Amino acid sequence: MLHFVDMTSSEPAVTHVIPEGNYVGGVTSLGNDVFVVRYDSQQIEVYDAMTFTLQRCLAVPQLGARSLGLAACPRNKCLYASDCDNDSIHRVELSGSNAVMKWSVASYPAGLTVNRAQNLLVVSSGESKLQEFTTHGTLLQNIQLQLGGSTRQFHHAVDLASGQFVVSCYGSLHGICLVDINGTVIQSYGGQPGCQMTQMSNPRGLALDKHGNILVADQSNNRLLVIDRLLSSAHEMSVSVDGGLKGPHNFWHDKSRGRLYIGEWTGGRVIVIDHLKDFNTSQV
Repeated sequence: MLHFVDMTSSEPAVTHVIPEGNYVGGVTSLGNDVFVVRYDSQQIEVYDAMTFTLQRCLAVPQLGARSLGLAACPRNKCLYASDCDNDSIHRVELSGSNAVMKWSVASYPAGLTVNRAQNLLVVSSGESKLQEFTTHGTLLQNIQLQLGGSTRQFHHAVDLASGQFVVSCYGSLHGICLVDINGTVIQSYGGQPGCQMTQMSNPRGLALDKHGNILVADQSNNRLLVIDRLLSSAHEMSVSVDGGLKGPHNFWHDKSRGRLYIGEWTGGRVIVIDHLKDFNTSQV
């Protein structure tokens, strides 16, 4: 049983768990709605951000079984879902019509991020590309991520104020990379897969706090790692939830609420942490 904590506390804590289901491909929120997309589903679940009760489901016609990314844009009032089966992005209008449009992207699109310019960043694992699109699918950037002689697959990217990107990768190397606008890897953290603090195993989702600390979903190690902005050191963010973390796969950091959503792959749950000001805390 999950033991709920005093919501008035200033300490970060697990305050709710959306029960398990199919693998969680992505989670995000906008206003008072929390959106969850699951593996092998052509719809997006919508939960109330206060009670976490299921409100409705958004049908997304032609959405493939494998959706590994979800993002919401407050400026354009829309939702994006990646579609690995059809190599496309589906855009769902949230202003009332729920109209859906889609466009093609490079093969096997995974993690999605709405960037500082309120455009959509898409990491396509199949072609090792990072693409930036406007809200209606116009391609703005098409960055070929450089492999540097290694065999890597890339999953998720977040943009930095410097114009560079942090990207998660796995394959011959498991970790995160700092890449420039040309896709060249400048610096990395990680290496051969493993469970030491300097290693990761199948890292997936990323999030940034206001200090530039990087939260990584270290999926196969069932843990969250916090990497400092210089990519020089790491510590584990321990999450006190029944059974422990089960394949953390993706995040949504709602800075306006001081809330972190963790989507699990193996466990199929969405774990909600409140009162989280930054990622430096070691125990939540």
